[in-house]
Amino acid sequence: MIEKLRGLIRAIPDFPKEGIVYRDITTLLKDPEGLKGIIDIMAEDLKDIEFDKILGIESRGFIFGTALAYKLGKGLVLVRKKGKLPAETISAEYELEYGSDILEVHRDAVCEGENIVIIDDLLATGGTARAVCDLASQLGANVKKIVFAIELPFLKGRETKLSGYDVVSYLEY
Repeated sequence: MIEKLRGLIRAIPDFPKEGIVYRDITTLLKDPEGLKGIIDIMAEDLKDIEFDKILGIESRGFIFGTALAYKLGKGLVLVRKKGKLPAETISAEYELEYGSDILEVHRDAVCEGENIVIIDDLLATGGTARAVCDLASQLGANVKKIVFAIELPFLKGRETKLSGYDVVSYLEY
């Protein structure tokens, strides 16, 4: 199944800027078997972990996070870019492979002592996921696992920014 899923990811060279090969998941998402396959694999990995909520990272983490929260009976917390959430937030700045940005989460989204899982589509440099780990820490939550559909191991995000965390990905490029 993993090889079938790998084949469903489209590579787009020089997007969003020259030198970047963008891994487009829209081709996976539009395939009913592919979408079900990746969600089922993620859910299987998470079924025996005790956790309270999933933190889905804007925007493609929302897709996987929603399906997994529903399937596993967990709450879903949206981690968004600055200025997108209506209530009181906390924030963390992070570096991308092609810039920087700020992520925010509602201050009341996670309670102290809760166990959480972080979900996103792609692990590149690890900056985005590390910012979410920092947000979880500010709220007193415990990161039980970080899950990605895709990983770009040559960027070493797992080793540099996410060292010490339980990280899993399924499709490497």
